[in-house]
Amino acid sequence: MSLGRAIFFDPRLSVPEGTSCASCHDARRAFAGNHGSTNGVALGSRPARFAKRSTPSVLYLRFIRKFHLHWEEDAPLVGAYAGFFWDGRVDSLVDLVKQPLLNPNEMNGGDAGRVGATIASGAYAAEFRKEFGSALEDTDANAVLEALGEAVSAYLLSPEMSPFSSRYDDYVRGKEQLTPIEARGLNLFKDPSKGACSGCHKLNDRSADPKASLFTDYEFDAVGAPRNRALPATHDPKYFDLGLCERADDDYKSKTAEFCGKFRTPSLRNVAVRPSFMHNGVFSRLRDVVAFYATRDTSPERWYKGGKFDDVPGPYQENVNVEKAPYNRRRGAAPALDDQEIDAIVAFLGTLTDAQFR
Repeated sequence: MSLGRAIFFDPRLSVPEGTSCASCHDARRAFAGNHGSTNGVALGSRPARFAKRSTPSVLYLRFIRKFHLHWEEDAPLVGAYAGFFWDGRVDSLVDLVKQPLLNPNEMNGGDAGRVGATIASGAYAAEFRKEFGSALEDTDANAVLEALGEAVSAYLLSPEMSPFSSRYDDYVRGKEQLTPIEARGLNLFKDPSKGACSGCHKLNDRSADPKASLFTDYEFDAVGAPRNRALPATHDPKYFDLGLCERADDDYKSKTAEFCGKFRTPSLRNVAVRPSFMHNGVFSRLRDVVAFYATRDTSPERWYKGGKFDDVPGPYQENVNVEKAPYNRRRGAAPALDDQEIDAIVAFLGTLTDAQFR
């Protein structure tokens, strides 16, 4: 685990040097972050190079399972589940580690040979050789990437990265009480006619085991987040991030229209300390996120500049969730949550912050 931690925080792996995994997965932000960017997605190792999507936290990754699709007998395809990244595109932490490391818009680490040479000259070279034998000398240069991924994976899967030390965790253990506004927020979070948040962000506050409350169902949904016009890519009006249907794995037949615009439901653990929200980083305040969900359909002009669901191409707008509360209201109707109720849910979400990130 110590080897993986050393690699995770090593700024020499990027080109130019100076950007580590921790630059975007900031330990001060519960391992989310933006590397100094203000547009909602992380800055890469080079100026004006940005990640495609906002940075998810790498805490609690040990609970994510392999991507798969749901079928029901005599019914069409009904949904997808898990996998890593917003679009579930890889199934292993080893592959997860490789992608930002080699992505030219993120760490831009070069090829396997360059990565191996950097590791070989580092302070942890001896430990790496002890753990992975001859990976640095393997004729298959990709062997070093596999070894590096395994090392970082061991760190990400360690108990340190799933602390379960939030006030909510102490609440379900019976060690702490919520304040009145937090308790009201929890009730609204669960109420299927109000926030209805727990429909996707699953919890079980009747269980004393915090592992029963991961605050996600790991499934995919299209919520119609507004277009983030601060992202350079969106300057092209033809650009759209289609999410799940951009998966490259044809074996899963996921390149189908019904998946376009859908992204994996993130866990809400430590959500209050993230610098940006939604897959495109369009929001920088947690309260705005809750207010968006509550008023997206009753006051769409509050959120959309280019027409409702302006970040989803017209042919795929029918995929956006409009059936479940709080979305099941018409324009001009009273929203499912008023301002005080929104504040209460935000207060409750603050209880999900682990102790070391408060």
